[in-house]
Amino acid sequence: MNPAPFQPGTALYLHVPFCASSCDFCSFYQEQPKRGDLDRYLDAIERELALHPPGPVETAFWGGGTPGLLPADDLRRLGHAMTRAAGQPSEWSVELAPSSVRADKLAALKEIGVTRVSMGVQSFDDVTLDALGRRHSPKQIMDAWELIEAAGFASRNLDLIFAIPGQDERRWTEDLRRAVALRPDHLSTYCLTFEEDTAMFVKLSQGKVKIDRELEARLYRGTWEQLEALGYAQYETSNFARPGHACRHNLITWEMGSWIGYGPSAASQWGARRWTNPANLDQWIQGIEAGKPVLEQVKDLTPADLLSDALVFGLRLNAGVDPAALAARFATDLPTAVDTLFRDLAAEGLLEADGRTIRLTGEGRMRADAVGVAILERFD
Repeated sequence: MNPAPFQPGTALYLHVPFCASSCDFCSFYQEQPKRGDLDRYLDAIERELALHPPGPVETAFWGGGTPGLLPADDLRRLGHAMTRAAGQPSEWSVELAPSSVRADKLAALKEIGVTRVSMGVQSFDDVTLDALGRRHSPKQIMDAWELIEAAGFASRNLDLIFAIPGQDERRWTEDLRRAVALRPDHLSTYCLTFEEDTAMFVKLSQGKVKIDRELEARLYRGTWEQLEALGYAQYETSNFARPGHACRHNLITWEMGSWIGYGPSAASQWGARRWTNPANLDQWIQGIEAGKPVLEQVKDLTPADLLSDALVFGLRLNAGVDPAALAARFATDLPTAVDTLFRDLAAEGLLEADGRTIRLTGEGRMRADAVGVAILERFD
């Protein structure tokens, strides 16, 4: 299937499925890094990009797995294959794990044009890291950050997780303090979710760990207040940035732009269609080698699909959305039931209006997932 022609606000996602070990909370598709599989993966990515080049894209994001696990020469090879097919994106992010950061790899990333690195710290506390099943140490975090700073990327992000079993407000506040002390340009703070088929979900189902919703709410509020006071503007429920450092790639997805995914398990929304590549290295490679990529969960998008998702994800942004403008953009009417929902949310103090723009209040952002479900139900 050929992707649609280039259009403004396009993004490329490339999934590198290799990880040295699986963390207890992680549900992303990953494989142990064996040299033979690495070579097969690189060959297939080059062919997939050549089979369906997207044309110039605005942003690129390499996720995983652990893209930084690849040796420097492999990173160069992957980068050159991508830029041949998609040009040089203005923002190019790569995820790194502290234990995989090396000076030669960072030099390779700079050489191919990467502008932004995102390091998955999760916590600076040994006990908390152990509860997550992470394999890096606080010392490895600091050593890796020194190398990243020396490399001089235009933008640097740290990922943190809160509401981890055994983590109280004091430990989380200390994690935030240590993260801010490193002066990253961007911070992503995620509440721990218990995804099926993860070790953490098994522990939850066995009663070994519990979810504390009241603690989660306090940590959410405390995070927003602390980071705002320290100069990090919240622009999405879980994301904070210094001026000029909001992640454009993620904004494209939240604003219902177009993105195309390469590699096993990568998802795409392109040309009014969504699909996912198989989350299986062999199945993905076989399709590429046959010249007929295997696509799963294929869905042709109606204007109503795009409008409903644009509202759901747009309301996670602090800037909010203009429902009338989105309805015009997707050439479909806003359902009366959705308009009524917005009025009800405003009456409850969960939503506020500024002219034609609506946005969730602080309390509304605490219930963003429930608001999203309510919107989708009213499109049914």
